[in-house]
Order: sequence, then structure tokens, then C-alpha cells
Amino acid sequence: MGAALHDIEGTTGPDKRALRRGLLAARARLTAAEVGEAGRALARHALKLPELAGAGTVAAYVSVGAEPGTHALLDALHARGVRVLLPALLPDNDLDWGAYGGEGTLTRVRHGGRMELFEPAEPLLGPDAVTAADAVLLPGLAVDGAGLRLGRGGGSYDRVLARLERAEARPALVVLLYDAEVVERLPAEPHDRPVRAVVTPSGVRRFAP
Repeated sequence: MGAALHDIEGTTGPDKRALRRGLLAARARLTAAEVGEAGRALARHALKLPELAGAGTVAAYVSVGAEPGTHALLDALHARGVRVLLPALLPDNDLDWGAYGGEGTLTRVRHGGRMELFEPAEPLLGPDAVTAADAVLLPGLAVDGAGLRLGRGGGSYDRVLARLERAEARPALVVLLYDAEVVERLPAEPHDRPVRAVVTPSGVRRFAP
């Protein structure tokens, strides 16, 4: 993925959007083989996490394009007998959830002019279903040394984290990234909730509570 970014403290507004564009551009340069290899490595490391080894329910997501791959991880969790919840994007950018029953149960959905997403088949369980998860695997573009995560800016997972907070749910929050996306510092906002760990193709990094 190239050299890591370092100190980007104070990056807000248009600069934060520029940072996202740069990170997405770096992902776009990856080959399909590199994405596949990274996804398999991510699965190997993630499956060793105690938070997943002991989980009955894991909320995750289906990677698309050059995102760090989740397909191998989803199938391995499902094979373990873990109840895997996957998101379905709602018109207001909130997330509903459905149970993963294997790759053949996913539906390809295009939301307006956005890229196609793979979502769980009906029946969906409602946005609050995520509060039953023992661990939540989060997408992102970067994470810093304090465990603060940079998302794509759509706000869907901000709503998920706020819903967990309201329900007083405390699942393990884990973000899946490429190695160069672990940076020293990101701008913090009042609603940010740190993740417990980041999994990259080279291993796992944990963050202090």
C-alpha cells in the first residue's frame, strides 16, 4: 500500500475530504491479486482474535472493490457457527441488518449512482439488531494511534455506534485496514468512539481503552 501517512492532526472539512480521496486513490491502485491476498491474510489474523473466538454474534460487512477483503473471514465465521449479521443500506443512510447464510444468500443492490453493494437477503431484522453483537467489524479508511477511525463520511456507521451507545451495548469494535492506513493521528470529533483493535494483512494492533 505504500508509505504510511503520519501526522494529520487538524485535518477537517475540505482537507479531510482530500485525505479520503487520497486513501481511496491508493486503494484503487491495488491489483485484484493484491486485494485477494490481503483479504486472506486479514482473515487469518482476525480469526485468532479472542473477541471473535468467543463471539456468538458478529456484525460485519461485505467488502466491495478494493476494500480490505472480508469474504474469506465471513465464510470462516459462518463455518464456525457464528451468527454473522450483515448491513443493508437504507434510504436515509442508516443500516438495517440481516443474517448471513453463505455467499449464495447475498443480493447485489445498487443504491442510486453509488457502487453496487452485496447485502443480506430478506428477512431483515431491523437497525437495532446490531446491539446484540459481541463484536462489530467496521469498515474504514484509516485509524490512528488512539484507535480513532476515519470512515468514508457517509455517516452510516456513526449511526451504528450511536445506537450501540444508546443501548449501552459494548461490543468489541474492530476495524479492517491495509497496513499503510494505520497512521499516527487523525482529527477527533465529539461523537468518535475508539476501536479496540485494527487488523491489517501484517497483523493486529490493539489500542488502550
